[in-house]
Amino acid sequence: MDSPFEILGIEPDADDAEVDRAFRRRVIEVHPDQGGSAAEFNRVRSAYEMIKEGHPIEAVNGEVSGDTPSSSSSASVPDDGDEDEDELRSKIEYLNYEVLDDHGWDLGDDDLFEKAAAANLPHEDYGQFLVQENETLLEAAENRGYAWPYACRGGACANCAVAVFEGEMDTPGDHILPSTMLDSDIRLSCMGAPLTDDMKVVFNVKHLPGLDELRLPPYPFEQAHMND
Repeated sequence: MDSPFEILGIEPDADDAEVDRAFRRRVIEVHPDQGGSAAEFNRVRSAYEMIKEGHPIEAVNGEVSGDTPSSSSSASVPDDGDEDEDELRSKIEYLNYEVLDDHGWDLGDDDLFEKAAAANLPHEDYGQFLVQENETLLEAAENRGYAWPYACRGGACANCAVAVFEGEMDTPGDHILPSTMLDSDIRLSCMGAPLTDDMKVVFNVKHLPGLDELRLPPYPFEQAHMND
């Protein structure tokens, strides 16, 4: 049985930056679409979360047992109307990038979301949901039943990238996005959470110039939902 530090290949006295770098490296090495396995990928994620959350350093053997911080936050998915108002961080208005060409819209259109609101788009392409305090943007979307693109869930690819149209979103930890993308308000939904009460985002922007080469192949079960 290996300790979380052994799984990430670092010393127990590693600082936060070393832990983050090791995690980014390991999630790529064990990614199921890169020759790894789902069990090993989850094992690496569990080790990283145990270290970052300050849990007692216990051995992680084989498949992950027990709840990790990310799994426990999504184990029970309330309807938006049942959520405790004190726990809500933001209201998200979202739009699928893939529908822009169909309607002759552009990401730079000032009235993009006004046009989307009037277009009677399917709910999976346009709508709103609420984000709880303990959720990333990707977790919030998934917890409300939306199959948004992702791959590594660790900042090592751009599959989950979103364009922040209005509002602010954080970008914690080490990640793959270059400064030019950050300056263009591109963020990773797997890592970031809203910083403002209201936010408008265009998701599924992974094929934008500069992002396409930062993608990983999607998970096999993502392929059932997303047309790559």
